[in-house]
Amino acid sequence: MPMSWFLLSLALGRSPAVVSLETLVEPHDTARCSLGLSCHLWDGDVLCLPGSIQPAPGPVLVPTRLQTELVLRCPQETDCALCVRVVVHLAVHGGWEEPEEKSDLELQEPRNASLLAQVVLSFQAYPTTRCALLEVQVPAVLVQPGQSVGSAVFDCFEAGLGAEVRIWSYTQPRYQKELNVTRQLPDCRGLEVRDSIQSCWALPWLSVSADGDNVRLVLDVSEEQDFGLLLYWDQVQGPLKSQRHKNLTGPQTITLNHTDLVPCLCIQVWPLEPDSVRTSFCPFREDPRAHRNLWHIAKLKLVSSETWQLDAPCSLRAKMALCWQAPDQGPCQPLVPPMLQENVTVNKPHEFPLLKSHPNLCVQVSSWEKKVQLQECLWADSLGPFKDDMLLVEMRTGPNNTSVCALEPSGCTALPSNASTRAAHLGEQLLQDFRTQQCVQLWNDDDLGALWACPMDKYIHKRWVLVWLVCLLLVAALFFLLLLKKDRVKAAPRARTALLLHSADGAGYERLVGALASALSKLPLRVAVDLWSRRELSAHGALAWFHGQRHRTLQEDGVVVLLFSPAAAAQCQQWLQHQTVEPGPHDALASWLSCVLPDFLQGRVAGRYVGVYFDGLLHPDAVPAPFRAAPLFSLPSQLPGFLDALQGGCAPRPGRLADRAEQVAQALRAALDSCTSHSAVPGCGEA
Repeated sequence: MPMSWFLLSLALGRSPAVVSLETLVEPHDTARCSLGLSCHLWDGDVLCLPGSIQPAPGPVLVPTRLQTELVLRCPQETDCALCVRVVVHLAVHGGWEEPEEKSDLELQEPRNASLLAQVVLSFQAYPTTRCALLEVQVPAVLVQPGQSVGSAVFDCFEAGLGAEVRIWSYTQPRYQKELNVTRQLPDCRGLEVRDSIQSCWALPWLSVSADGDNVRLVLDVSEEQDFGLLLYWDQVQGPLKSQRHKNLTGPQTITLNHTDLVPCLCIQVWPLEPDSVRTSFCPFREDPRAHRNLWHIAKLKLVSSETWQLDAPCSLRAKMALCWQAPDQGPCQPLVPPMLQENVTVNKPHEFPLLKSHPNLCVQVSSWEKKVQLQECLWADSLGPFKDDMLLVEMRTGPNNTSVCALEPSGCTALPSNASTRAAHLGEQLLQDFRTQQCVQLWNDDDLGALWACPMDKYIHKRWVLVWLVCLLLVAALFFLLLLKKDRVKAAPRARTALLLHSADGAGYERLVGALASALSKLPLRVAVDLWSRRELSAHGALAWFHGQRHRTLQEDGVVVLLFSPAAAAQCQQWLQHQTVEPGPHDALASWLSCVLPDFLQGRVAGRYVGVYFDGLLHPDAVPAPFRAAPLFSLPSQLPGFLDALQGGCAPRPGRLADRAEQVAQALRAALDSCTSHSAVPGCGEA
């Protein structure tokens, strides 16, 4: 669809607001003061050493406000330089302390004295740093504590076109926090007297126009003139990120794809000459398509179980909040109360105020127009699919008074209630679970209240037991009919069980294991992993849980998948060398080793076990020799063979198998990239 580029074409085709500047002929720095004050400027620059803040011994002179003004310093009419004039407003700070025993004559003499202050002006504009020192004297008649006494004017600090300058002011010694001001200077386009500045004469001029849906950059440069072109992201935090850098010969026309436009995309051009002036243009800051592209590029990610981060090339005016996603895939419900609504800083970790994470908790990022732009359920990979839990909101309305409501699509339903909603029908049972602490607390605030997740599985089973019985009878009858017609209809094969065994190598590796388990659960496989059964694991103990799961999996003709990380391979080798080591109550690796090792030593491996390690995390030779008796696969590079081994004789046709392998690979690559890109995360070190 054609794009309206009228405003965009004006962004660089015309000059911005043109600045008319005062001209200074004096080649040296000067200083002057307002009426009643006297000033003296020290010759040459001084060291920029603010020092620490000291208590004032009495009335002292301090800077209260900084102003800047642009002027031109022109030793010759056609040889000018841009210069920053600084105006420092001064006031009397502090007063005389009342001594215990002094005569009137002793009190009167110091209080009738004038004040002398050394005012430092510090200037910084890459790569220049300067400090000038002004001595300012105030007559005694103007010394009134807390009163403004006038101002001092410094001419001037020379700076480059288009530079960002920072100026500080403080006294020596320093009696308060220094003042500072930052200013972006105009480039050649914004100066009425550009013909007086020689560095502007050979500057490349740039205009922007439309080229269908794309953007055309036209550089008006004389033939055979060499110049540099840089496209970069002008970010608030961190250094500039270069996207494209070229040395070209003019004139040139460059086409940009409309999908590359973001608000902070800027263009910098300069002649390829020594000490040439660089001019920057940022024409897309207000462009609607650039803002839409930025939201498409932005990504939410889970840094750890307690922190999240929004990655984007440019800063975003956005807010973040948590919401509750029910398994029915309806709209994500904002939490009540909205416990987390904060301004988002991109590319910076943010903390969750949660006591415990939950797969149904999701993160929403909204623009300042309150439109939800991004939503991610960041814990789904590590904690499994959505649970059929009801979120109860405990609200504290007084010192000993609380109320409870259940978060539903229609709002927060008070318990108990006569409404015709799911929570209202089960109000008494939910309140009983809440009072007997059968719900899991996700968040707590002493003043506002708390959030609780209450499992609903048992209520669903009780309510629909008769329906299930009727359904089972119908299924049994249908199955009986199918058996009678077995020569015409074949029974569908049952999904095979896959038990994943791994070592607890930290949050990074657990997220990787969780991503693999979630991806496999979407295939015709029944996946069992300890990450999804923590409550059962805690109740029965690690050793009993692994023994029971292994026995059930092999009894149902399933397959046991051994996941080897660098730490797991090393611990297995150590365990094999010290046969007398007994597994501890919380040592998951030792627990499942005691379950599976007898099968390997007795040769009962074929069709029952599969070994796995992840690309880039482990070399196959690091897997202990006894475990190499089972098929060993590297993921995701050997996913088709791995899935074929998991599904055994029930493997689909080759085309279908390739599609399933690609689905699993996409989920696994994202988790593996996140794991390997944070080398400090436990369990994610390079092999």
